[in-house]
Parts: sequence; C-alpha cells; structure tokens
Amino acid sequence: MSFLGFRQSADIDIILDGAETRKMAEIKTEDGKKERYYLYYDGETVSGKVNVTLKRPGTKLEHQGIKVEFVGEIEMYQDRSNHHEFTSLVKDLARPSELLQNSSYTFEFVNVEKPYESYSGSNVRLRYFLRVTVSRRLTDIIKEMEIVVHTLSHYPEVNSPIKMEVGIEDCLHIEFEYNKSKYHLKDVIVGKIYFLLVRIKIKHMEIAIIKKESTGIGQNTYNDNENIAKYEIMDGAPVRGESIPIRLFLAGYDLTPTMKDINKKFSVRYYLNLVLVDEEERRYFKQQEIILWRKGDRIRRPIHSQINIHQPLGDIVNQQSTE
Repeated sequence: MSFLGFRQSADIDIILDGAETRKMAEIKTEDGKKERYYLYYDGETVSGKVNVTLKRPGTKLEHQGIKVEFVGEIEMYQDRSNHHEFTSLVKDLARPSELLQNSSYTFEFVNVEKPYESYSGSNVRLRYFLRVTVSRRLTDIIKEMEIVVHTLSHYPEVNSPIKMEVGIEDCLHIEFEYNKSKYHLKDVIVGKIYFLLVRIKIKHMEIAIIKKESTGIGQNTYNDNENIAKYEIMDGAPVRGESIPIRLFLAGYDLTPTMKDINKKFSVRYYLNLVLVDEEERRYFKQQEIILWRKGDRIRRPIHSQINIHQPLGDIVNQQSTE
C-alpha cells in the first residue's frame, strides 16, 4: 500500500549545530521518568541541519513542501485537546517537488525568544521542540525533537530575611527566622527557631519544602501539593529560651524556579512548612513562601587570557583597582 502514501517512505533526522559541546539537562516525562535533552537559554540561536533519507533508494518522494518549526507550547493534562502555543516560528526548507535522492537542508532561528523555563509537572507541561514536516497529499511525514530551556536570573537586589512570631495564646509562642526570602536552586537555607513560651509537651519538630502547582483559572483550577523534602530538626521537648538552628541544602532536590502565572495558565510556588507535633499527636504548622531562582554557571577565564604578558605591570594594577 506504499503507492497510496500510507507507509512512511522517508526518515527524518534533525542535527543541531554544536551538539557535541552543548550541555544537556534532565526533565521528567509524563510517566515520571527522566530524559536528557539539549539545553538552551533565552535569546540563543537554534540552528542545525535536517536530513531526509529515502527508505527505498531509487524511488521518488513527491511532496507539497518541507518546513521546520520552532514551537513553545503549554499542555494541560486535563485538556489534552488544546495545546496553547506561545512561540511559533516557521522556516520553509523546500518548495513542492520530488525527492529523487537523500537530501539535507540547513535552518537557523536567530536569537529565539524563549520566555519561560521548560517544566513537567503533575497537571501541566511546558515544552519547546523542533518539528520538521514533509507535506504530502495523504499522510505527512513528521519528526519532532525536544529541547530544554532554562531561565537564568541575577542576584535579587532586595533579599530581606524572614522573621515571624506564631503561637497559641498562653500555650506556645515561637519566633522563627530565615536568613533570606529568595534562594537560588543550589543555595542553603539557614535559620533559627526561638521558643519564647512553651506550655505544651512538644514531641518533635520538622521542616518541609512543599511545591504547590496551580493550573487553570476560576472554577477550573487544579491544585497539587508535593512534599519535596522533609527534615526532623528537633526531637524532644524544648524549654523556654531554647534556640534550634536550621540548615537545609537545596542542591540535592528536584527543584525549579518559582513560576508565577505563566502565560496565564499555571503557577509553581514553593513554601517552607514548619510543623510541631505534641505528645497527643496534634500538629501545629506555619507555612512561609520562598522564591526560588536559577543562577547561571560562573565561567572562569584562564589566567593567560586575563593578563597581557606584554602589558606594563602598572597598567594591570590600575585595571584591577577599577574593576
């Protein structure tokens, strides 16, 4: 039945420029597994080559045109019929004709805007991909290649510490303090818990990082909470005036930057959840939102590229003093 066009008569391969040296990043698939894809950033050019290989050499492949697309889209798992595209760029590679032999085409999407970070959650997925289409009268030949996008941020200009007092009147009064409110994904959360009044028998205390994913709007909003990490920071009854230190390393956990109202479709927020449990298993808790952001890797230039060996020493000192 290949003469009717129902059988795919060619293979498509997408080869990215600089793939040998480009970093790769992991992202969770819908079934919870992790896959590795090439990593890009906002404003980077996406370029490469498309190879179309005929499955049966010597035969011809009639087509109505060949194109490559760069697509950014959001997919809601509860509404799979609608994919919301926020980026869509198209390049025509070939006009309608016949392919008589294997062919290659180059493409380039210059300085592509990639406004959001790739994300795969419980109810939503944001992804970027290249799609090559060989248009045919009956059945198109399509090949997709996914990439991962990371959004980088600078150190926040304002990063105030978090200080709060909570408690139960005449029973419990505690004050907790975290060193700042915004953390990069490999940061360390440092804090202290002060017990100002203790009249209930506390058995232990724990701190957790909770991710809250919210999708949809209005009555069609779906919320999903996930415990990313949980630590017991105290075992036994505290006394008045006691101070409990907190030190929580973020680097070992699967975290993303905080995402607020992404394309008016979803949000991802993170909270520190402080929980006290008394001897009767009653739980007292207080949540505090923190902002997570992704820091770019620091690139260190080789020493020989920083200093010109023919440059007078005085000039080097002057440069260093002005940096």
